[in-house]
Amino acid sequence: MKPPPFVSSTDGVHIAVHDLGGRGPTLLVSHATGFHGRCYLPLAHELADRFHAIAFDYRGHGDTPQPEQPIDWDRYGDDAAAIASALDTPVAAFGHSMGGACLLMAAHRDPSLFSHLVIFEPIVFPPDVARPEGAPSPMVEGARRRRAVFASYEAAIANYASKPPLSALTPEALDAYVRYGFFEGADGQVHLKCRPEIEAATFELGGRHNTDAVLDEIEVPVLVVAGRAEELQPPSVIAESVAERLPNGTFLRLPDLDHFGPMTRPDIVAQVVADFVS
Repeated sequence: MKPPPFVSSTDGVHIAVHDLGGRGPTLLVSHATGFHGRCYLPLAHELADRFHAIAFDYRGHGDTPQPEQPIDWDRYGDDAAAIASALDTPVAAFGHSMGGACLLMAAHRDPSLFSHLVIFEPIVFPPDVARPEGAPSPMVEGARRRRAVFASYEAAIANYASKPPLSALTPEALDAYVRYGFFEGADGQVHLKCRPEIEAATFELGGRHNTDAVLDEIEVPVLVVAGRAEELQPPSVIAESVAERLPNGTFLRLPDLDHFGPMTRPDIVAQVVADFVS
């Protein structure tokens, strides 16, 4: 189906929807914190002969504005449920990091929305792992310090390509992150659409939603995928326990990938998605 350009969510938010192309059944793509839907164009291209990929931008990310209210992960869940409801359901979906957690939220609210979920290192922490509010976090501090203005798109791409972690992205993924994640301001410079304070608050509050408590109530078939287990990346460590808690959960470890796997090795992740959904 041809997706609408915008879908209404809660709080008057209009979610930006992006057709990533391809043919076949619909695959909904749900992005990670600080990114946007079109970062997954390389993944969609790998799947183009098997799926018609549709992505969207969560509130405060990409082309979807953040309403004047505090960040709340349950509202991100509203956005995931709203876009899935606007498609021909049940739909297969892929979610990365925050995007995986939000798909689980939507599946818990309405099991009829999804046929299959593939989620890569979802942000679903048990209480004993979740970081206390206000505790130091390199992810939060890094987001707060993120440079939000560059002289040009080319300058932004050159900057990110020169240092990790974004230097590991495929050139196509990095180009999409910048071309669609920045806008040209009246000053002639390019400005980051997802403001650093929104990204930082999203990271800071990632352990406070209650999705962990309802995992055993989510009946949709779910493949939980993780890259190599890294101590500084809790999602990679706890992903297996998330899969074990889901009634129809399956776990897959891809030790050659890290948390950015969907944008560093879209070919591998695409094959995993195709095999599970098919």
